[in-house]
Parts: sequence; C-alpha cells; structure tokens
Amino acid sequence: MAKAKVWNTPNILTLFRIFLIPFIVVVLLTKFQFEEWFSLNRETIAIILILIASITDVLDGYIARKRKQVTTLGQLLDPIADKLLVSSVLISLVDMRLAPAYLVVIIIGREFAVTGIRMVAAMHQIAIPAGSLGKVKMAFEVIAMCLIIWGNQSDFKIILDIGTIALYIVAFVAIVSLVEYLIIFIRKVELFKEDLE
Repeated sequence: MAKAKVWNTPNILTLFRIFLIPFIVVVLLTKFQFEEWFSLNRETIAIILILIASITDVLDGYIARKRKQVTTLGQLLDPIADKLLVSSVLISLVDMRLAPAYLVVIIIGREFAVTGIRMVAAMHQIAIPAGSLGKVKMAFEVIAMCLIIWGNQSDFKIILDIGTIALYIVAFVAIVSLVEYLIIFIRKVELFKEDLE
C-alpha cells in the first residue's frame, strides 16, 4: 500500500521533470547539428523540452490536489525539480553568454535563501507554503528562458532583448518574493514563541 501511495501520477510526473533536465542541458550546450537529426534546431528542441517540463509542473500539483495524492515525497521533490530545472537552464544560458551572470546569481541565490528559510522553519515545526509571488516568478522564469533561447538565432535578436528584460523582471520578483518569505517566517516564528509562552 505504501508504494501505491508514493508512486502515484503526480510523483511520476515530478520525476519525469527531473529526468528531462540533463537532456535540456545537453541540447543547449552541445554543438551537434540537431537539424540533421530532427529537422529542428537546438533552440526549438530546448524550448519544447522546457515547456514539457513546465507543463508537468502544473499537472503534478493539479492532479495531487484533485485526487488527494499529496505525499511527503511529492512535497520534497516538487520544489527540488523546479529549482534544478531553472538553475540548470539559467547556468547554461550564462555559459552560452546569453544571460547576465549577476542576474542568474540573484535568482539562484534567492532559491537557496528560500530553501534555507523553509529548513529553519521546519526545524521549529513551522510550515511556510509557497507564496503567490513565487508562482508568478516561476511563470516569468519559463517565459524569459524560452525567449532568450529563441532569441539565440540571427533573425530573432529582438526576442533575445525582450527575454533579457523579462529576466530582469524575474530577478526583481525574486527579491520581492524573498522579502515576502522572510516576513512570513518572522511572523510565524513570533506566533510560535507566543504559543510557547
């Protein structure tokens, strides 16, 4: 019975998202002529894989809530899968010289900071749910990454500029959402102390 609960559709979708990440990185960073294999350039293939991964992110949460299949494993793996996807693609874009390194440091740094806040909160048995800004940030991240990748073609440089602007928005939202998490954490810790007293 335990296996049936853990290996449900939402968790399989999350694992599939993690499984896609190395393929996305390989497509972005390898100099093979993908056109000869798939009749598609590497930018198109990378975007398709990122969008598939993003769709699984939406689906696993929706199915888990609808079918009441929320598990501890799922709650652990889902944010890890999101962070791995975003971090891997953004670091690849820095390596390709398509994204400013300092923006990527801000965005990934925020992920580490939020994870740290949640770990400290968990030690005090305080749950901090994902904020609304965090979800907005994830959507903007996917849009920005896809635009930047698509703009890595001679005829689409303006799209690269739009994607870079979107990445600045992501960095701004990342900072604001980090502040949101800090405020929630401080308030919950204060309430926790009041309950102990």
